[in-house]
Amino acid sequence: MCELLGMSANVPTDICFSFAGLMQRGGKTGNHSDGWGIAFYEKRGLREFKDPFPSYRSEIARLVRNYPIKSHVVISHIRKANAGKVCLENTHPFTRELWGQYWTFAHNGQLKGIKKRTLRHYFPVGSTDSEHAFCWIMDQLREKFPNKPRHYGSVYQQLHQLSEELRSQGVFNMLMSDSRHLFSYCSTKLSWITRKAPFEKATLKDDEFTIDFEKETTPDDIVTVIATEPLTDNEQWHKLAAGDMVVFTKGTLTKTLRPR
Repeated sequence: MCELLGMSANVPTDICFSFAGLMQRGGKTGNHSDGWGIAFYEKRGLREFKDPFPSYRSEIARLVRNYPIKSHVVISHIRKANAGKVCLENTHPFTRELWGQYWTFAHNGQLKGIKKRTLRHYFPVGSTDSEHAFCWIMDQLREKFPNKPRHYGSVYQQLHQLSEELRSQGVFNMLMSDSRHLFSYCSTKLSWITRKAPFEKATLKDDEFTIDFEKETTPDDIVTVIATEPLTDNEQWHKLAAGDMVVFTKGTLTKTLRPR
């Protein structure tokens, strides 16, 4: 299985600490050695880095770990290939445009029969079941909402309904963003943590790295991190249940949707 990493923050924040832990799982402390990618939102713009090689020995990954790119929303993925060969076009996250916004998506799991679902507006570049699922989701959103809804509650509901439908075909853990909201849906495994004042120290599980967040933040900062497996061993992470979708905006949990 692949692993996911996401971040939502109320101020531009770097993800160097969390990514330092994730990249070790890409071939060193974990077997997710079939490529990695990361996307940073900068207002309406999107900065992406991808590499079809193991992240733990990738020079591009070292750049991301060491260079503090500031963002409100980040989505990252390390891949263990199950469907689709190891190549750049099959490397997550994937991106499409809707309502004049970049939408970004990363998925952990396998979806049996997903490619039987008809696509109308968005089509995969690669051969993964994940990208086909993303294109299908984007198709459904575009069909239901030709124009951007004034109130996003209906979008939350639609995304949760679509995620539940995909979960019926296999494992569907996903992160998705439209640059403002970070949507996290759990099929089997996802955990999150929100860091805010008073800040404390945190230690990575997969790297000899401890950080004192009090020295790196201001009292007003709110930062939420979502990961397949908790990245630190001295903090309390919240585990999502199967069928749960949570939405974070500017670091704050704004909506929780559960299966009926």
